[in-house]
Formats: sequence, C-alpha cells, structure tokens
Amino acid sequence: MTSPIVQLPQAQLRPLLAAYEATVRSRRWHSVMIAACVVAAIALSSISAEVAPMRLFENIGRFTSYIVRLFYLESGAPVWTDPAEWYWGLPRWLRLLGETLLMAYVGTLLGAAGAFGLCFLAAANVAPSRWLRIAVRRFCELCRTVPGLVFALIFVIAFGLGPMAGVLAVAIHTLGALGKLFAEVVENIDMKPVEGISSTGAAWHVAMRFGALPQTMSNFVSYALLRFEINVRESAVLGFVGAGGIGQDLIEAIRKFYYSDVSAILVLILLTVAVIDMLTARVRHRLIGLGENHR
Repeated sequence: MTSPIVQLPQAQLRPLLAAYEATVRSRRWHSVMIAACVVAAIALSSISAEVAPMRLFENIGRFTSYIVRLFYLESGAPVWTDPAEWYWGLPRWLRLLGETLLMAYVGTLLGAAGAFGLCFLAAANVAPSRWLRIAVRRFCELCRTVPGLVFALIFVIAFGLGPMAGVLAVAIHTLGALGKLFAEVVENIDMKPVEGISSTGAAWHVAMRFGALPQTMSNFVSYALLRFEINVRESAVLGFVGAGGIGQDLIEAIRKFYYSDVSAILVLILLTVAVIDMLTARVRHRLIGLGENHR
C-alpha cells in the first residue's frame, strides 16, 4: 500500500520554506566565515614564519638533487652496483643500531612501568583524591609536552654523551604519553567489579588489583607495544644531540655530505622499523583477538 502524499496549503508551506532557506543561508554564511578565518590564520602564520613560496619553487631542485645523490657512490656508480662499498661501515652501524633498539626497549620499559604506577591515580573514576588526580595529570602532561630531543639534550649536559641520556629521555616521554593512554583505559572499565570488591571493606589498591587490572592489562600491553614502535623511530634521531645510537653516525654523515653513508644508514633504519612494526602488530593482534584475516 502506498500512502497519499499530504500537500500543505500554500499559506502554511510558504513560511516553512522561508525558514528552511534562511537556515541554509545561515549555515553557508557560517561556513564562509570559518573558511575566511582559516585562510586569514594561514596567511598571518605564513608571514610570522617568513614562509616564502617563491624560494620554495626556486630551490626545490636542490632537494630533489640531494635525494638522487644519496643513491650514488663517490665514484658516481649507483650504490646497488657495489654493496660492499655502500655498506663499508656495516659492523659499526649494526652495533649502533643495536644500541638504538636497547635505548628504545629500556626507555619504553621504564616509561611503561611509571605510567602503570600512575594511571590509576590519574583516572577520574578510581582516583582516591581529586587533587592527586589533577597533580598526576599535570605531571604526565609535562612529561609528554617537552620534546624528546629537548630532554635528551638536557640529560647529555647533565650526564655526558652516551645512551644513558637517550634512555632517560625516552623513558620520561613514554611515561607522559602512556600515562594518559593508560588512564583513559581505566576510565572506560566496568566499575561493578571494583565497587563489589570495595564493598567488602578491601583497601583501594586491592580493588585496583582484582577489580580494575584484569580489565585493562591487555590494553596496557597493546599500548606499550605501540609506544615501543614509536620509540624505535625516535631513538634513531636522539643521537643528533649526542644521546647515543645510530643517529650519531647519521648526523655526522649528513653534515659531511657522505651521501652514500646517509642512504645506507637510512635503509638500515627503515628495515629495522618495518620489522619491529610487523612483529609488534602480530603481538597486538593476538592480545585483542584478531585473526589472520585482520593482519
């Protein structure tokens, strides 16, 4: 059965159409105003940042020529024609790459442990004190707001050159990032188990251990593995400020225009990061129950 279309009289329909058209015009006007504000903000920021589009177009050739030069040896031959010459420093680079992986691993482990200890204090639904929650939240914000390179530079000045500065920088930045993520995981748990344990007179830490932790552990491990992937990439550049790892040789090769060395080190880093990404992805998929079809 088809229901008949009800047509309103023109006297009633005309005001409704006018109101609809006014609403559409208002939305269009708001969209135009927002677009104009965005364009004005881009223009002002470009002026303050001294962005020069003409300079970009004039010098774009230098960028492309540098990229092309990376794949040629000093003799002018392509790098893949002489792998022994291309990877002349492979033993040293592998040692520094291993140092980078250890920096990322230890830094992630320390940062994740700190975040695990603070996340229950920062979660709004289980924090024992409002002021304590605010203080822990602000502390985590401080840790993740300051760039890792800045932390690394500070620790290099304090403790000297070497991987120790890199480990501390990675650990502090990881604590701030995972502290926020872990706290959000805790805030999404089912509170019934926690309330049930607390109703028996159990202490706060007991309620967290048996009521909250079983619901969050898989997500904690998944986020920690994801952070480890990120830290491997970040650790590769901490050597720019003397914090150890493969970044030390990479920045030296860039400064001295050792083009083939730059490409060789970059290929090693890319392959390492790709392998780490695949391995950690498989572990995360197992934790969250994804099958082979989701890989």
